[in-house]
Amino acid sequence: MMSKSYCGYISIIGKPNVGKSTILNHILGKKISITSRKSQTTRNNILGIKTEGNKQMIYADTPGIHIKSPKVMNKVLNRSAESLMEDSDIILFVIQRLTLDEQDLSVLKKLKQIDTKVICVVNKVDQVTDKNKLLPLIDRLLNEYNFLDIIPISAINNDGINELENLIKKYLPENEHLYDKNSASSSHKDMFMISELIREKIIRMLGDELPHDTFVQVELFEDEGTLIKIHAVIFVARNSQKQIVIGKDGNTLKKIGKQARIEIEKYFNKKVFLKTWVKVKKNWNTNSDYLQSLGVGGSYD
Repeated sequence: MMSKSYCGYISIIGKPNVGKSTILNHILGKKISITSRKSQTTRNNILGIKTEGNKQMIYADTPGIHIKSPKVMNKVLNRSAESLMEDSDIILFVIQRLTLDEQDLSVLKKLKQIDTKVICVVNKVDQVTDKNKLLPLIDRLLNEYNFLDIIPISAINNDGINELENLIKKYLPENEHLYDKNSASSSHKDMFMISELIREKIIRMLGDELPHDTFVQVELFEDEGTLIKIHAVIFVARNSQKQIVIGKDGNTLKKIGKQARIEIEKYFNKKVFLKTWVKVKKNWNTNSDYLQSLGVGGSYD
């Protein structure tokens, strides 16, 4: 008799900065979604796939849902987040510490409009000194929504991650596995990782000087066995931003390139030759078609 197999899409939703990417990174055990202190750094519904025995979990990391935001980019992000929620078998609704604010409630409102299993994850409980204070919050959550379960965790300390995974496995629907073991390392994901690692370094280094109007495209990728050659273009929206990214005598760009190269070498476990350019593409972040063509707000395998 064939043993049953279980497989499902799990999406992680919540307002920006509640630790969605950190949760995913811990579950998958590798850096797959960039983490940074700024909101809106996750732009694609990244697929991370974990198969254990007869259970396969396909993780989609939704862009933070931005409420009533006028920018086209956020509309695209919202749309993709909503459609992803509808297609998920299990949703992890992430909130942090003891707060349940307006943004959290509006995400919950969206959840009430669809029919999906939802686990509520209360992250960053390491920052709650009196754990008894979690009880009223849990009561309130139970009143707000019929969750499958509510679980407090501290993703950054890896606390509660195993318990969370066990819950997810428990609620996975019976399905054939959609991915074979090797398909997770497709080249598309590699290109995405490279561009995200470079963008992470730009955000870390320039912080508030540079708006989130940067996008990185990999133009050349050659694996020569012992060495990987990469050419990448950093797109910004204005000339003044181009100067900021390049820096005096090109120093800022050199530092960004060096830090990104070190991370990319760790990712591929190989020597990397990385060359970066900065180009201005005016208003790219308000052009919906251009955003779609970059895969922003799209999902991929």
